[in-house]
This record gives sequence, structure tokens and C-alpha cells, in this order.
Amino acid sequence: MPSPTRSNASRPVRKLVLSGLMGALLVVSKQAMSGIPNVEPVTLLIILFALELPRETPGAITVFILLQGVLYGFGLWWAMYLYVWYLLALLAWLLRRMDHALLWALFSGAYGLCFGGLCAAVYLFAKTPAFALSWWLSGLPYDAMHGTGNFVIMLFLYRPLRTALRTIKRQMQL
Repeated sequence: MPSPTRSNASRPVRKLVLSGLMGALLVVSKQAMSGIPNVEPVTLLIILFALELPRETPGAITVFILLQGVLYGFGLWWAMYLYVWYLLALLAWLLRRMDHALLWALFSGAYGLCFGGLCAAVYLFAKTPAFALSWWLSGLPYDAMHGTGNFVIMLFLYRPLRTALRTIKRQMQL
């Protein structure tokens, strides 16, 4: 007989709440580092979420994207978020067997370096290919900072945060 405190019916509610909290953590962590251009822990967290809590990750990304739109407005930049963060989660999930901090740091750095190019895809449709190319090229210095920041953050925080997330996951019986 199931325990009255932990019914099977409460499990979906717990997972929904967890997705919301994960999404809020993405927003808060990005805001906390907003003073440093293109350095953010969002990439690290989405990768870790995709590895350890893959079912809750799409909901967390959705919360993050919606809150970013509420905070900053729903412009063309927001349309980019509709695919770049889900793509990151998908790629991390596909690489889930990899468990080496340096390899994840290289992946994370490469994703940051490619971020502007991925985002420029919106301008292929909303503007012109020439505009998309010029937008991407003008942002390369920021992509370099993004890639470098992602690399460093992942290199130093991947192992301790993944261990902490696994411990929490076990304690919560997720």
C-alpha cells in the first residue's frame, strides 16, 4: 500500500514544480551574472539538467524562455531562444554517456562560440542572408567571450554540481 505522504498522484505535481524551480534557477543565475557580458551559467545548468533530469528539462527551458520574454520583451532575440536552448539540451542528452569535465568544457565553449551563428538563423527569415551574416560577424567578439566563459564555468563547476545534483535527485527519489 502506498504511503499517504507520497502517493503516485503527487509525483507528476512534484515533477512540474521541479521544472518550474529549475526554470527559475536559470533566470536567477543569468541575472546574477548579467554584469559580465556573455558570461552566464545557463549553458552549464541546462547541460546538467539534461543529463540528470531529462524529463523536467524541457519544462525548465520553457519557464526560462517565457520569463526572459517577460523581463526583456518579446522581440526577434526571443525567437532565437525558442530553439537554441532546446537544441543545447538535446545535444547534451545525446552526449549523456560522456562524463569528463574537460570534454564538457570543450563542448560548452564550442556552443558558446557558435551561439551567435545559431541565433543568426532567425535573421535569415526575418531579414536577409546578408543581414544575418553581418549580424553574426559583428557579434563574434561576444561569441568568443561567451565560449570562453562557458569553458571556464563548465571546467570548474561541472563535477561538483553534477555530484550535488545526483545527490539531490537520490534524496528526492526522482
